Amino acid sequence: MARRKLSHEGTLVLDSEGLSKLLADDEQVVALVAEARSRGMEAVISALTIIEAVHARTHRARLSWVLSGLRVIPVGEEEARSASRLLMDAGLHGHKYAIDAVVAEAALRQHRPVVMVTSDIDDMVKLCGDRVRLVAV
Repeated sequence: MARRKLSHEGTLVLDSEGLSKLLADDEQVVALVAEARSRGMEAVISALTIIEAVHARTHRARLSWVLSGLRVIPVGEEEARSASRLLMDAGLHGHKYAIDAVVAEAALRQHRPVVMVTSDIDDMVKLCGDRVRLVAV
């Protein structure tokens, strides 16, 4: 499998599908995270991504091990208000897109360049514009 090239330094953000695939040892996502780290990029997730990605069959020890290698970004009132503004600007409703908006808001605050591993390319383009490079998984 050909590896995708990531920029030097910066931040790699995983959305829930990215985290789910990392937990499942998906070859593409594992390679993207390894390449990002080798280039000096920090791998991060939003705290809400954990909630969205975890399910009854999630192996808890594997989850703890994977999370130990990621920076988990907390979500407070300021981040929630900022994510709400992203939703309004994009014309999206929080009921369906709340976690996507929080992930996008977190990505927009990270050290650039920012690359996001996501299965929601269309939604993330609406929320992040061209300020975050999106990699589909």
